[in-house]
Parts: sequence; C-alpha cells; structure tokens
Amino acid sequence: MKIAFTTLACPEWTWEKIVDEAAGLGYDGIEIRGLEGEMSLPKCRPFQPKNIEATIRQLKNKGLEICCLDTSCMFHDPDKFDAAVEEGKAAIDLAQQLGTPYVRVFGDKIPDPAGKQDTIDRVARGLQSLCRHASGKGVTVLLETHGDFSDSRDVLSVVYQVNDDAFGVLWDINNPYKYKDGETMKETYERLGNYIKHTHIKDTLGHGQAENIRLVGQGDVPIGECIAKLRENGYTGWLSFEWEKRWHPSIEEPEIALPQFIEYIKQFV
Repeated sequence: MKIAFTTLACPEWTWEKIVDEAAGLGYDGIEIRGLEGEMSLPKCRPFQPKNIEATIRQLKNKGLEICCLDTSCMFHDPDKFDAAVEEGKAAIDLAQQLGTPYVRVFGDKIPDPAGKQDTIDRVARGLQSLCRHASGKGVTVLLETHGDFSDSRDVLSVVYQVNDDAFGVLWDINNPYKYKDGETMKETYERLGNYIKHTHIKDTLGHGQAENIRLVGQGDVPIGECIAKLRENGYTGWLSFEWEKRWHPSIEEPEIALPQFIEYIKQFV
C-alpha cells in the first residue's frame, strides 16, 4: 500500500512547497483537491498547458505520483447535472495527461427520501457518462462514500447500475462508520470490498453534530481494523490522508498533521 495526503491539508502552501514536503516526509503521492486557492483543477497553475510538462518532470524527479484528482462533481441535482458531467470529463482529460489513475466524484445528497430511486438512477447515469469518456484513457472514475451516499447499500445500488470497468469506489472510512446509525468496517467492506480502488483515511471523535476531526489515533475510527481488512483481501492501492484544513481552519496545521500521520500509519503498512 502507498501513502498520500490530499491538498485539503495545506491550503496555504504553494505547489512547490507541497511537493517538497511530500517528498521530504516520505509520502509516495499527492491527491489534488484544489491548489493555491483554485478549486477548478484544470485552472490550477501547475496543470495549465504551459506548465504541465514541467510539473510531470518535477514529480518524477521527487519520486512522487498524483494518485487522484478530486472534483466537486455531484449528480444528485438535476439542474446541475450537465455541468457536473462536463467538470468530470475535464478532470478525466487532465488525469490522462498527468498519468493519474483516479478521478473522484460524489453522489452526494438524497434530497427527498420518496424520490430516492430517482436520485440513485441519476447518479448512475452521470457515472456512466463519465466512464464512457474515460474508456481507453487509463483513468477510473470513483464514487466516494460521502454525504447521503455514505450508506454502502445505496453505493452498491449505484455500482450494480454502472457496471463498467472504468468505475470503482473510493472508501472514505469515516463516513459509513459515522453516518446515521453507522456501519461496522466489516459490513462496509463486505458490500463494497470488490469495488474499492482508493481509500481516504481520517479520524474523528463523536457522531453527527458532535463529530470533531482529530489527528489519527486520537479519535474513535478503527483505522487499524480498516487497514487489516484491506490487507487481508490483497489491497495494494493508496491510503490517502484527508486532513480537511481547508474546510476546518481551526484544526492543527499541516506541519503537525502530515508528519504525525505518516509516522502513525507506518505501524500498519
């Protein structure tokens, strides 16, 4: 298993600092969720056409990979469906240029429980469209266990509809475990394990409105159990640290969280 962190962890850092710190701390890769204040990935400075070749060389020289491009695509809203598809397609094209294997999207919300199946169908259609665009490009589209699609049963309903080699699941280990009544790691993995291509690691304490982000090992998410389950089943993908400093400015600085994570995770990897 390889180790990465998402750029949510360090919203104030320049690209150059991110690369230097990742290499210096011993990470294998970087997951991109915005850079230098820009959330539209093709607009990020290192990925603009005039800079992209230099960026690829820089990463190679540092022994780093970009493991995943994280979009803001959400398919639950019919009024924003077409825009989400276009954003996803642009991210797939960028991933192909960078040699990045994964692009992350959301199902996100189920606004009306009575219309739940319609929402699931819409999310599946959006993913099918992106998978067709990704075909032959070496890029896999990932649906994250996030929002109302933290329930692995609903994710599985989407999986069965999409049924494409260019599709997989991103397991954010916190979200199903903490969503509503919660799922055990065993339950989530039994449903989704065959489709998990990428994993987000985070730790929190408490549930619902009382949930607070914690440094890994200081919350109540059974991280070791999750990684053991992955290992048992031959997972050789990424463990990506999602430290959400961009959304929660009061949590510890990346200078604290990123070294702490990689030291903590070494006991399992």
